[in-house]
Amino acid sequence: MLLDAALPVGSLRRVPEVARLAERLGVGCLWASETQHDPFLPGPLVYEHTRRLRFGTAIAVAFARSPTVLAHVAWDLAEHSGGRFILGLGTQVRAHVERRFGMPWPDSAVAKLREQILAVRALWQCWQAGERLSFRGRYHTLTLMSPFFNPGPIPSPKIPIYVAGVNPGLVRLAGEVADGFCVHPLHSPEYLRTVVLPALEAGARRAGRSRRDVAISASVMIATNPQEREFLRSQVAFYASTPSYRPVLAVHGWEEVGARLSALARAGRWSEMPKLVTDRMLEAFCVLAGPEEVPDALRARYAGLVDRFTPYLPLVPGERQELWSVLARAFGGAARLDPEGADPQASP
Repeated sequence: MLLDAALPVGSLRRVPEVARLAERLGVGCLWASETQHDPFLPGPLVYEHTRRLRFGTAIAVAFARSPTVLAHVAWDLAEHSGGRFILGLGTQVRAHVERRFGMPWPDSAVAKLREQILAVRALWQCWQAGERLSFRGRYHTLTLMSPFFNPGPIPSPKIPIYVAGVNPGLVRLAGEVADGFCVHPLHSPEYLRTVVLPALEAGARRAGRSRRDVAISASVMIATNPQEREFLRSQVAFYASTPSYRPVLAVHGWEEVGARLSALARAGRWSEMPKLVTDRMLEAFCVLAGPEEVPDALRARYAGLVDRFTPYLPLVPGERQELWSVLARAFGGAARLDPEGADPQASP
């Protein structure tokens, strides 16, 4: 498995320090999420302060943007980085698309995301090969691309697209048209075996591809002490209260717990929710081990299921350094943090 890392949410001023540390640890890709900040903006800073590290979005909200906007920003980042950008897309849920982004929710989220991906690739093909833009779909029609708006070809035009999702429809879509699939933090090995892999393989067969054509990238909740365990208990409670994630609970027969958590969330009784998450549930969704035991626990849990993984808590210089050192030795570039967790390449 390849070790990745999540970029901390915060000021862009911290990105160079985190990026240099990630490269020194041998991290494969530094992922930015779309929560409080734009997920694409850290990209140029990551690329300017590293030589090998990839940067990607995990995820950017696809339905908040047009295919042309997505195509342009990905094209520019791929060119600037020499091919180190990964475009990770997700649908988000209806309430956020309609009420946070002010955009319409489609009649079929799977069909809309499929079309967006195909439209983005049609734009890239137009720019790279000089072909006429002629994309006509159910949601988007793109037929105008004059030279004034055409950025032209780039040296690394094959930009990987990852798709995030929970339900089988989006997993099948990833198998059919994507280069990777982003697994939500609320997952278990049983869910991966019984839901993700069969759906991914079905989508791949539909497109004449195989499972090997799609990288599975998992966000993994890891706790190495009691404080982290209780934090993750609250995170499991939060995610499990969302009806969209109910299929993950169904694999284990915990739908009734999900319904109770949803009721508490609607009532605003957030402090009561973690009490419903049992130790058995925590063990199903999280890796619980001391720092030195985490690599073996990850291998036992994900062998044959996951190609790359990202610890759920972000990479922050000076924090969780024992765990990151262990992970780097086991899955990354084998570099160790110094005793203070300092980055020797950082400017004074």
